[in-house]
Amino acid sequence: MKFNFRFSNLLGTVYRCGNLNFTRDGNSVISPVGNRVTIFDLKNNKSETLPLATKYNIKCVGLSPDGCFAIIIDEEGAALLVSLVCKSVLHHFHFNGSVHCVSFSPDGRRFVVAKDNIAQMYYAPGKKREFNAFVLDKTYFGPYDETTFIDWTDDSKCFVIGSKDMTTWVFGAERWDNLIYYSLGGHKDAIVACFFEAASLDLYTLSQDGTLCVWQCDTELDGLRLKAPKGWRADVLQRDKEEEEEDDDIEKEDDIIRGKTIPDDEKKMDKVKYSHVAKHFFNKEGDFNDLTSAAYHKKTHLLVTGFASGIFHLHELPEFNLIHSLSISDQKIASISINSTGDWIAFGCSGLGQLLVWEWQSESYVLKQQGHFNSMVSLAYSPDGQYIVTGGNDGKVKVWNTLSGFCFVTFTEHTSGVTAVTFTSTGYVVVSASLDGTVRAFDLHRYRNFRTFTSPRPTQFSCVALDSSGEIVTAGSQDSFEIFIWSMQTGRLLDVLSGHEGPISGLCFNPMKSILASASWDKTVRLWDMFDSWRTKETLNLTSDALAVTFRPDGVELAVATLNSQLSFWDHENAVQTGSIECRHDLKVGRKELDKITAKHAAKGKSFTTLCYSADGQCILAGGMSKFVCIYHIKEQILMKKFEISCNYSLDAMEEFLDRRRITEFGNLALIDQDAADEEGIALALPGVRKGDMSSRRFKPEIRVTSLHFSPTGRCWAATTTEGLLIFSLDSGLVFDPFELDISITPSSVRATLRQKEFTKAIMMAFRLNEKKLIQEVLESVPSHEIEVVASSLPELYVEKLLEFLASAFEISHHLEFYLIWTQRLLMLHGPKLKLRAGKLLALIQFLQKSIQRHFDDVSKLCDWNRYNIKYALGVSQQRGMKRPLEPLITDEDSDSESASLQLMREEEEEMQM
Repeated sequence: MKFNFRFSNLLGTVYRCGNLNFTRDGNSVISPVGNRVTIFDLKNNKSETLPLATKYNIKCVGLSPDGCFAIIIDEEGAALLVSLVCKSVLHHFHFNGSVHCVSFSPDGRRFVVAKDNIAQMYYAPGKKREFNAFVLDKTYFGPYDETTFIDWTDDSKCFVIGSKDMTTWVFGAERWDNLIYYSLGGHKDAIVACFFEAASLDLYTLSQDGTLCVWQCDTELDGLRLKAPKGWRADVLQRDKEEEEEDDDIEKEDDIIRGKTIPDDEKKMDKVKYSHVAKHFFNKEGDFNDLTSAAYHKKTHLLVTGFASGIFHLHELPEFNLIHSLSISDQKIASISINSTGDWIAFGCSGLGQLLVWEWQSESYVLKQQGHFNSMVSLAYSPDGQYIVTGGNDGKVKVWNTLSGFCFVTFTEHTSGVTAVTFTSTGYVVVSASLDGTVRAFDLHRYRNFRTFTSPRPTQFSCVALDSSGEIVTAGSQDSFEIFIWSMQTGRLLDVLSGHEGPISGLCFNPMKSILASASWDKTVRLWDMFDSWRTKETLNLTSDALAVTFRPDGVELAVATLNSQLSFWDHENAVQTGSIECRHDLKVGRKELDKITAKHAAKGKSFTTLCYSADGQCILAGGMSKFVCIYHIKEQILMKKFEISCNYSLDAMEEFLDRRRITEFGNLALIDQDAADEEGIALALPGVRKGDMSSRRFKPEIRVTSLHFSPTGRCWAATTTEGLLIFSLDSGLVFDPFELDISITPSSVRATLRQKEFTKAIMMAFRLNEKKLIQEVLESVPSHEIEVVASSLPELYVEKLLEFLASAFEISHHLEFYLIWTQRLLMLHGPKLKLRAGKLLALIQFLQKSIQRHFDDVSKLCDWNRYNIKYALGVSQQRGMKRPLEPLITDEDSDSESASLQLMREEEEEMQM
């Protein structure tokens, strides 16, 4: 088994905090998600998380005008210069303080950073390789409180900064003679946003109390004059001019500006002045509603404002005409962005983790995504690996598409936290268990809850399991210590299994037999026989409380995770323990902010809480109350690889040692109950509370892994964590992995064999070299009429490798029919031999099925669309024929041929559905 799994994508969380940005073409949204950045492609309906991360949550993101670079700054002021073309980090920098906003100039030569009560202007990194990409140009002082917003003029000559001290400051990017700085007042609350008008120095300023001030400048952008240089700058300019014009008279030093003279009438011109033109109010009804974010599109004069109540307004400036006023939620809108054309508006709500893209002209949603409000608890892959279902503490069940990364359906019928979810064997039904005392079944065809299973007395369900047929639904209780069994067809309660003396922590059906395994806190795992009236077949005694149980894919072995940080493996037929792995030292639990003991002692009470076998059954994946996920080799009982889920220090239990900077003579600052008026204070958590006190002034969620699942294809695995739904997949593109290679096999020898039309030998040589591009070149060189002959002559080992290559080729190649012919011939010719090794080839066949099923769905939608178009065209033509019978548009022969073609299409569609 290969272990080169790399982080692939982040699902389940679409927005956390920070500012949203549209790309230059306006088709994608860049959203900060915790300490990562996700790009949502709205045209192609895909999402992609960049393979980089900061140490703390991202505070702000600045995008260059050409869309090639982005500056990502976290809460501590550490910055990453990222190339959006190659998706890699180019430079690291630290601003030594919390940064509130960053903005590039329109010409891309500079960028300004708002930090504390100052603004710093840096030279933007160019296309050349530089040792230090960020060079400080100037530092601007003026505001007395934190700066909040930055905006530039169109020609990059000036920029404006808003501050919490209710003032707005206009600064010149160059040393202008008539504009050094200008301070504007007029507001009674902190400035939220300030914008320049297009090709002008006119200003709009917005404050938190919902006030808009309009400022008019008496000077145009062309009226700004460069200040006369003094000192050594003037000497250098004077010397240059003397060399160029030796015969001219030397003019006065104060009259020289970069080799130009200033007329006397221009010297007497007044400085730049602003005048207050108008003042508008958003809260006209008198209700107090804080303005939290705003965005302005200069070309269309469109102002979008968001408020703390979830309402947003669209106004046309400078007349302040209201266009729309809508509400998207009851949480505050944290960030707003408008794309380059002014058609799409992106909204981010940090309270709900919600991201919306709204097309204001048609009043329709382009994108509407929201993660789980609280942490995700469980997940399950569909049998073909195309979908993932997740359940969270917010009572929602969400289904995600693994290819696009979007959630396409959310079920909200549960009234309490969802503890477990699973798919049926067909993949069209999702079953979930909840603490509200119900187990619900959801239909993915009609998107509805068609079954609700309840118990005779109220209970809280902690786990759920389905048999291989999908007809039997079982759920374990955590308060009555019983297992309830229902029929999927009738919804009736069939039996109640009792015998455990502690809460049921896990249920799992044997994939090959009718045996149910139940793990409990009473230090036992019980095996129940479905065909023997649900009698207890065996009771496996453990050394500690059982937390998770799972069967191997072939049903021969059983794995159990216990509270004493051990993984034990059992031969359930003979009730014999075959092995165990001590995992205490692999957890490496971090120290919480409020812990009074060291991380080393805290690790004694931690353990793995979720298990999953690999597709081939040789390894097991384990995760729990730690930031690490471990893969163990079962037969050798050793740790093969450890994956770090997150490096985000904004989460709790990440550091192994205390931060000495937070230690005072009275102890840890986090343990000191500070004054209630202090925003940085933190309430002490109650013992045993996992979710945290959401009413505390500051809340740091703890890093943990709540559920793990391998994809049926074996190519990736997913984990529900505090960060979200993380997908790790095999990174095979950068690994050279040959098979039985010798020195005679080279790309040139493979191509020479191919020119001799020895196709079977060329395919075998290409697979021994194992380069995808070369394999593709060899396969596509085989004529279609010789595929059957070549497929029949391939050895069994190369048939498996070829099928695996075909499954991956379906995802990227456009030669659909050609590869389908290869797949059909291989399965028809080698099917009986492959059936003998069905257990080991199950992941490969499911991977192949997933790839073909995706193309089938796309083609079937296209066929349906074409069928409706043909019906519409026939209907229109028939109506025209009835109106003009003398000149029929369709003859009898044409109508007969069209009806025959429609009949043929219906028959083809029925065959595809079968």
